[in-house]
Amino acid sequence: MTTGTAELNVDEGSEQPATDGSAGRPVDLRHRGRDAHHTGEATVAAQLPSDDGPDRPDAPERPPEPDGEPAPDAEEPAPDAEEPAPDAEEPAGEYLAVDEPLLAPRAHRPSDLLKFLGGLFLIILVFVLAQVAVSTTTGIEKDITVNADRIPGVLSKISALVSSIAVLTVPLAFAVERLIKRDGLRVADGVLASVLAYGVSLGVDWWVAASAPEEIRNALTQFPPGGGETLTDPVHGYLAPVIAYMTAVGMSSRPRWRVALWVVVILSGAAELINGNTTPLSLVLTVLIGWSVAYGTLYAIGSPNIRPTGQHLMIGLRKVGFAPSAAHLAPAAPGGTRRYLVTQQTGPLLDVHIIDREQQASGFFYRAWRRLRLRSVAVRRSPQSLRQALEQEALIAYAAAASGARAPQLVATSELGPDAAILVYENVAGRTLDELADEEVTDAVMASFWSSVSTLHERRIAHRRLTGESLLAVDERTGCLVNLSGGDIAAGDLTLRIDVAQLLTTFALRVGPERAVAVATDVLGPTRVAEALPLLQPVGLSRQTRGDLQRMTKERKAAAQALALKQVAAGERTQQQAEEDIAQAGEDLLAKIRAQILQIAPEAPLAPAKLERLKPKTLIMVVALTFAAYLALTTIRPDQFKVSQMNWAWASVALAASAFSYVAAAMSLTGFVPEKLPFWRTVAAQLAGSFVKLVAPAAVGGIALNTRYLQKAGIRPVQAVASVGASQLAGLGGHLLLLFAFGLITGSQTNGDLGASRAVIIGVLSAAVLALVVAAVAPLRRFVVTRVRSLLFGVIPRMLDLMQTPRKLVTGFGGIILLTLSFTACLDASVHAFGGGANVTYAAVAVVFLTANAAGSAVPTPGGIGPVEIALITALTVAGVPATAATPAVFLYRLLTFWLPVLPGWIAYNILQRRNAL
Repeated sequence: MTTGTAELNVDEGSEQPATDGSAGRPVDLRHRGRDAHHTGEATVAAQLPSDDGPDRPDAPERPPEPDGEPAPDAEEPAPDAEEPAPDAEEPAGEYLAVDEPLLAPRAHRPSDLLKFLGGLFLIILVFVLAQVAVSTTTGIEKDITVNADRIPGVLSKISALVSSIAVLTVPLAFAVERLIKRDGLRVADGVLASVLAYGVSLGVDWWVAASAPEEIRNALTQFPPGGGETLTDPVHGYLAPVIAYMTAVGMSSRPRWRVALWVVVILSGAAELINGNTTPLSLVLTVLIGWSVAYGTLYAIGSPNIRPTGQHLMIGLRKVGFAPSAAHLAPAAPGGTRRYLVTQQTGPLLDVHIIDREQQASGFFYRAWRRLRLRSVAVRRSPQSLRQALEQEALIAYAAAASGARAPQLVATSELGPDAAILVYENVAGRTLDELADEEVTDAVMASFWSSVSTLHERRIAHRRLTGESLLAVDERTGCLVNLSGGDIAAGDLTLRIDVAQLLTTFALRVGPERAVAVATDVLGPTRVAEALPLLQPVGLSRQTRGDLQRMTKERKAAAQALALKQVAAGERTQQQAEEDIAQAGEDLLAKIRAQILQIAPEAPLAPAKLERLKPKTLIMVVALTFAAYLALTTIRPDQFKVSQMNWAWASVALAASAFSYVAAAMSLTGFVPEKLPFWRTVAAQLAGSFVKLVAPAAVGGIALNTRYLQKAGIRPVQAVASVGASQLAGLGGHLLLLFAFGLITGSQTNGDLGASRAVIIGVLSAAVLALVVAAVAPLRRFVVTRVRSLLFGVIPRMLDLMQTPRKLVTGFGGIILLTLSFTACLDASVHAFGGGANVTYAAVAVVFLTANAAGSAVPTPGGIGPVEIALITALTVAGVPATAATPAVFLYRLLTFWLPVLPGWIAYNILQRRNAL
């Protein structure tokens, strides 16, 4: 076992490799071009030191040290010092080949995005503070003015002049120094950030001067001393770009320059504050804008990629005692960890893993969401630092080896500079489970994996990544567990049971639930397998496994549906038999695994384990309620209702019509379901749909909710989708029929002069044009035909079943008509409530509702917020209703049909969920 630190001294962003400081000789890393045997890969050679030493004519020039400072081990030797002798094992001119694809030149770091969002939040907080804490900010400014008068004027002028020169000179000098070090990419990033920061500064200056509230303007600006008539700038146009430049070039690894730049920035800000050319909040805003723009720029364009390459790896391996001769990039380990297969001059093949800061940052938001959503036992906490990640993976590798489980042996660890580390494993030859054909996944090799997992669990070690890429088949009977870096030591019972559930699902995806459960039972016993049953839920499985489960279900269902269409058309199977085949093909694999476990252990616990601390539906409800409150406060103002002018009797009629619409909606659904549904529970489900509209377009949210409701009522998924589809098609037909009927009535009443009649003609012509376009464009035609065919596959048989019960058809079609009439009555009563009823008939209001509501709902906003109001107000105005009556009438209608039912809908939604009806 070897442990060490390989300090490569690679300057961040530098285009030159570092030197081998411990040997006092340069290391030449030269590009040899492309290897003919590795097409598409870049072959990089690292020339090792030879007997010729650095004085050879062709010896490379020693690259400068970072920041122009000599490294401690790079000092000139004393005159009497002897030149270190080269290693006897290193032949002169030896080349180490590293075959790997070129790394991406830039990386988008989640930390940059988080800092950018944090800066935006603080900027908003500054504006809020400026508007709220008026007395506090004014008092601070007065105190600074009083104390500034005590400073001699000559001293303040000299300090302002010196700081102004320094704040521009120091960044320029730093840029020159970086260009000399050939780090121009960083300088370019800084320049871009400074230009953007200057533009943002000008924009904020213009907004504050033109349209900002007076409190904000007073907090960020003031009249300069001496009686000037022009206000000072809210944001310093030269200081914000300098701060953005400093941040974007990355000063964390250059402490001397960082301190110098911040000192001149602070002095410049203090001089401006003392001379009365700025305010405290203006300085804070300037710093935040420069800081936020810099990190936003870095995330948008990406930071220079400083991940170590294979050439750095070769040097690092020699530092810790290995003698590599070649390296090849292998498939990445889970989490994006890079792997290299390294051939030694003498010794076995090595499997080297490189972990770095970029790899740690990848997938940050997904991991953060999992930690927020799941309990700690269901998700592993990520290490906070590179050192912790190195120690954690080494610990789990040593523990696995000590337990006796089949796993690769860790032979060395080392830090590879400040931003990366390596773990060196003995290479185990084999193929992963994902690479095996289905017939090659034998019971013997599965039993070998289960045996190793059982050994780990006896020592309380959890693997946590038992997916196909972590199961290495050495031969037909032997398996080896790899990728243990995500494991846990001293794991709890629940974590170990999640391991069993994960491996059961991994094998079931390949060999089926019967064989997977049978082999696990032979090795672990029925008791331990049964204990995993409550953990067989998608949320507890890996991301890859969840995706595989969804893909398998979708593929099997699509194949079964296509086969059923052919068999029904050929008369080989009845419609009911085809639906049963489709339902069976769409059955969840986890449910099949649970059924197999119950066969061998009928006493197994059935209740799912609680792994979630925050469910997505809870988060959606919170977001929806917040969104609703915001929209209600910003879009509905009391002055728009003109409550003093409203007729309360007509408003009560509108409220009754709105309430009756939920009864009509329940009738329209139950009428297309041959099975018996609890009527008032169905009404509650329609009321719950008013809450769902807040986070989804009305049609999409209603379809999803009704389908879910029917499935929970015991109706099979295929039939539930068919019933909802039949209801939607009937609703579309009823909508068009009523539009045509009311259009004729309106035209006959007004001799065809009403604008609503023209709206009907325009609507019909638009639909005809749309149909022609769909028929003419092949991709659109195929898309529509496929969707309609799959829909009619279930809808037509469903309608044929309903033909046998005319009462159901009357209920369904009657509910559709009553639903439209109730909404029309609500809108008509709202118009009468504000005195606009004398200008328009009920039939004209019906035409307005049917055309404008459809047009507004076509825009996919939650509940049609915005487009529906605009369309209704415009249509009523065209129909002859004065704008002074049309506007409050539409807002009253939307209040009664959309906003008022939100709270009752939320209550109904929660009640139905608690009763397992949604």
